[in-house]
Order: sequence, then C-alpha cells, then structure tokens
Amino acid sequence: MDKVKVGIIGCGTIANSAHIPAYLKNENVTIKYFCDIIPERAAAAVEKYGCGIAVTDYHEVLADEEIEAVSVCTPNHMHATIAIDAMRAGKNVLCEKPAARTYPEALEMQKVQHETGKVLNIGVVNRFNDQVNRIRNYIKEGRLGDVYHVYLSFRSHRSIPGLGGAFTTKAIAGGGALIDWGVHFLDLVMYCLDDPKPLTVSGETFCKLGKEIEGYSYRDMWAGPPVKDGIYDVEDSVTALIRTDGPIFTVHGAWAQNIDENEMLVDFMGDKGGIRLQYGGDFTLYTVENGAFVKYVPEGKSEPMFENEINAFVRCVRTGEKLPSHIDTAVITSQIMQAIYDSAEQHREIVL
Repeated sequence: MDKVKVGIIGCGTIANSAHIPAYLKNENVTIKYFCDIIPERAAAAVEKYGCGIAVTDYHEVLADEEIEAVSVCTPNHMHATIAIDAMRAGKNVLCEKPAARTYPEALEMQKVQHETGKVLNIGVVNRFNDQVNRIRNYIKEGRLGDVYHVYLSFRSHRSIPGLGGAFTTKAIAGGGALIDWGVHFLDLVMYCLDDPKPLTVSGETFCKLGKEIEGYSYRDMWAGPPVKDGIYDVEDSVTALIRTDGPIFTVHGAWAQNIDENEMLVDFMGDKGGIRLQYGGDFTLYTVENGAFVKYVPEGKSEPMFENEINAFVRCVRTGEKLPSHIDTAVITSQIMQAIYDSAEQHREIVL
C-alpha cells in the first residue's frame, strides 16, 4: 500500500509537539509539506525533521494531487477557511481544536464535509486517551449507575497564554479560557456520556485579571511573553450550568484567578459510584461495597493519545470509517460553547 502523503499547515507549538512526531512514527505516512506563513518556521521544520518541502501558502499544498490529507494546526480564525478549502480540493482533514471560533463557522465546516464526503476530524484528542476510554466503558457498564451530575474544573492561578497576542485576541481565537481549555473538558465529558443532547445553557464570562497588560503579574506565561501594546478582549474565567437530556454539567474555568491553586479535574457523579479524573492523568472510582467505602485506582497501559489520534486519522483516510472525533460530534461542543458565550453576553439562559 502506498504511503499517505500529508501536509502540515501551521508549524507552531501543537504541530511540533504532537502532530509531526506522531506522523513520523507512523510507517504508513510521508510528510510532503511543512506550511507556515512565517517562512523561517516552515524551513526550520524541514531542517529539523529531515523531510518535506517548506512553503508559505497553503493553497500550494492543496494543489498537489499527491496530497491525501492535511493537519490544520493554525490559529483558530483560519480553521474553517483552510478546512473547507482543503475538503473542496479533495483532501481529508484533521483540524486542531476548537473546530472553529464560532458555532456558525463549525456548522459550515460540517456542511462542506457532508457535501464533499471527505474526512473531517477535529483534534479533540481525549477521545483517543486510553484512561478516558476506560471511564467511558465503566459508565456504559453501569458501574456508576445513573450519572446525574458532572463537575468540570480547569483553573490555574495566573496562566494567561501570550497575553496580548493571538490567544487573547477574540478576532483570532474566538474566546479565552473556555475555547482554549474548556473545549477539551466539555468534549471529554460529552464523549464519556455518549454525547447527550444539550437543552439549556446559562453562563458568565469574566475579563478581569489581564485587562491591564503591563500590570499583569505572573509566574510563567506559555505561548510567549506579554505583548504590551497587544489586545486582551477574551475571558480569563468562565462559569456555566448546562442541562442535557442526561446529566447536568457545572463548569468552572480560569486561565487566571487570585487563588494560588491549579485544579484540572472532572467529577462524574452517579447514584452507585463516582469517578474523579485528574485531567491528563489517572482516575479514581469511588463506591460502596457490602456497606464499606471502597475506591479503585485502575492502572493499565496507555499509549500516547496524540499517536492514537493520528494513527486513527491515517487509517480512516483509507477505510472511510467514522471516528469519534468526526465533525458531527465535535460540532455539539461548539454549540455548547457558543451558548455559554451568548448567555454571558445577554445575561440570560439560552434554550437550544
């Protein structure tokens, strides 16, 4: 079987830390292009990985008939445009999360996927996390009984990424802590619960701690140093109540808060048992047996989730199988996030 020829569009952090290494480990893949609007980034990737052609215009990648698939690893505001152009050019797409800045953009991506029949998967990588899949199986087996409430917490002390840059500019990113971190937590929960239908959403967002860029105190700042004359018009914290036709979700998230604690966890609460997942790590199952309180910390082999995701994407390019990360499921998380933003703007509950 011929190798799948792939183009990497966007050669920043997520491409270098996740997509490119995973593709290079897959014996059925050849990376033919590294594309970035910053020429030095594309050239650096060619030199670092010893393969591929450096280009600055993604249309050049899409024009190559040999290319079967692309990874879209750009800032959020280009996700929909590039993914749609790629599908219409006959390419299969793995687009990093979130699907798009807004729900309407995500719906347009879904529409074009249905029209073209090409693969469009979103980088909701927790659906390929072995520990998350164990939780999903426990829930399906009834180990927790009736799961009635899920608590999602993604909170950090003062961790706004690249304050003043692309992450904190709404026109580029679409939002702040919710669309950056919350998308993973919400999607993870939706997946474990078999994508319950969202019914109503009530939320508030807060742009408080990073408003004065020069006066913002921090211990570290991923995604680069502050841009003193930059833009900060997204939320640094969010809270929401989401009703579904299954459990209720309560959401508490913050890039930055004046509490010196980091809390990255999900609690699944059922009438027979509960699970606490430490995001990106292990989980504990709590229950009662024979009148005694017991807890389990399942230990098992876990493959790197980005490798699982990339391998599944490469496979489905050839098989046509529909993965759990398909746009048809990812678009539901986009709908929920849009409703939280709409609720916060209008200060009322949104009925879906």
